[in-house]
Amino acid sequence: QVQLVESGGGLVQAGDSLRLSCAFSGRTFSSYAMAWFRQAPGKEREFVAAISWRARTYYTDSVKGRFTISRDNAKSTVNLQMNSLKSEDTAVYYCAADWRGEGYTIMVVTRYDYWGQGTQVTVSS
Repeated sequence: QVQLVESGGGLVQAGDSLRLSCAFSGRTFSSYAMAWFRQAPGKEREFVAAISWRARTYYTDSVKGRFTISRDNAKSTVNLQMNSLKSEDTAVYYCAADWRGEGYTIMVVTRYDYWGQGTQVTVSS
């Protein structure tokens, strides 16, 4: 059974940076696509960034140039470096895993069977 644990959230000011991490356990990490989604109060969960099991990256338009997703197969972790944060980035951020995921389908929330508990990111303006 895959387990995902996020960390790194917090309260920051607009323009600051944060680095989220997700620790993966239970299966072979290198065989999974990993993604970050976020959910703001009263809104649906939305795609932020993903990295396929072959390390191809995907981003939603609103974070391109500001966020970077990366994976460390040796440590079974996926990271999300978030720079130039804006108030609209405020949300609970969730890590998700999909076995052998690749292509644009890994941007779809229903693709994922495994989810972390979420970490709160609050950006004050």
